[in-house]
Amino acid sequence: MSTVSPPATESVEVDDLTTPIPESQRTTKVSRQFWIWAGANIAPINWVLGALGVSMGLSLVDTMLVLGLGNLIGVSVFGAFTVLGRRTGLTSMVMARGVFGRRGAYLPAVVQMIVVIGWCAVNTWIVLDLVMALLGTLGWVDQAAANLAARIAVGALIMAIQVVISFFGFRVISAFERWTVPPTLLVLVAMSVAAWGFMDIDWSYPGAGLSGHERLVAMSQVMTAIGIGWGLTWLTYAGDYSRFVSRAVPRRRLFLASALGQLIPVVWLGLLGASLATRGGDIDPGAMIVDNFGALAIPVLLLVVHGPIATNILNIYSFSVTARSLDLDISRKVLSIVVGVLSLIAVVGFVFSHGIAETLDAWLAGVVGWTATWGAVVFVHHTFLDRRTTDFSALADPVGTTRVAAFNPRAIIAFLAGVAMTWMFLYGMVPALQGPIATAMGGLDLSWLAGAVTAGTLYYVLQKGRRLPLRSAGLGGASASIPAPAAPVAVPVAAAVPPVPAAAAPTDGPAA
Repeated sequence: MSTVSPPATESVEVDDLTTPIPESQRTTKVSRQFWIWAGANIAPINWVLGALGVSMGLSLVDTMLVLGLGNLIGVSVFGAFTVLGRRTGLTSMVMARGVFGRRGAYLPAVVQMIVVIGWCAVNTWIVLDLVMALLGTLGWVDQAAANLAARIAVGALIMAIQVVISFFGFRVISAFERWTVPPTLLVLVAMSVAAWGFMDIDWSYPGAGLSGHERLVAMSQVMTAIGIGWGLTWLTYAGDYSRFVSRAVPRRRLFLASALGQLIPVVWLGLLGASLATRGGDIDPGAMIVDNFGALAIPVLLLVVHGPIATNILNIYSFSVTARSLDLDISRKVLSIVVGVLSLIAVVGFVFSHGIAETLDAWLAGVVGWTATWGAVVFVHHTFLDRRTTDFSALADPVGTTRVAAFNPRAIIAFLAGVAMTWMFLYGMVPALQGPIATAMGGLDLSWLAGAVTAGTLYYVLQKGRRLPLRSAGLGGASASIPAPAAPVAVPVAAAVPPVPAAAAPTDGPAA
């Protein structure tokens, strides 16, 4: 078991800290946050997800509406959590100790580790079809063959590169994104010009002609998977990277850099995928890209391979710092190897699976279910119950500390209730993810909303006026700089749209 992390003596050591990042180790270059999140989202999975809306029967206009509006709300919530990460200076799961308790935070940390393994696998698997198809176009492999060994070999190579980059921590990850994203953006521009300027895109594509309740149901399901849901899936990662941002950086700048870093590539790639899908409705990534961009095989191949690497170096890094929040006395580099091996095993399993739409829908629905509820509890805690705390060093104390409660049953109960309600209102493609309430409503999917409202409201009611896990914070709601509202606003979606919500302490740097 580990205890309080020692002070960093070299820049590389700061990544292993479970204590708040010292101001001397933070950066004022907020542009790094933009490039980190842009790089993580310039990935093939986003054009596949854009095509998912068309494949589910929506018109191109409806798909664009869900992509644009949904992601605007989702990334606004995400931006609020990056501001919170800067305020605490802690990784997301160490910060959660102040909400769930010193040991109680093990629950979301374990869930996060499982989710990260899944994301690493999905992001790597999604490009294998693309790589094989592009290599086939170049004549390097037989497109008619299954190429299972080649797929696994490519997956292993990509995974190895990801693990090596993540070894070196935040600064190398930031540099990788900063120097590799601009060239991939140029490729994306070329693809967009080719698609929207020279291909027969059906901008009036009607889809399956859905109307009324049937149309609303399809839009709600796509909203959960690729609209609001996409931004929410990143909430648990936000603090792992924004903790390195100096308190001297205005909150609004950090919010905008992080939110726009996600919003621009997600909507751009999603629209590209959706518009290409109108030419045939096929969301198979290999067929979609080779059929439309065969002449750009080499540059597109570079973008395709860059995508999972830029995304998964964040996943692997977050896995390692999350595992350390479990008090595991294992180095971050060893943990990076562990997640790489486990993710590769999952990739091999995906290689033998069929039904890309069902696989992606099931995965994203499951991830949104947990992040929306976790996010609601954490958001309510720091927005309505504990707004003024600036010293979070006690959260790095060893197990047994008297400065932090071991468990906060109220937060755990609210979290589990939110997860249960999420499933009740969930309607995925897989029968196991079709909850009874959503089924009774004809497939209408309000899972993220139901889970967030339930978890946030219940936590507020249970915790208001009671002692918070971080003992120095006092009673829930008593330390706020303004009176807590009579009725809780439990949904982070409504409260987090710019201007930046008061997730950051009013004493934490300038507001603009």
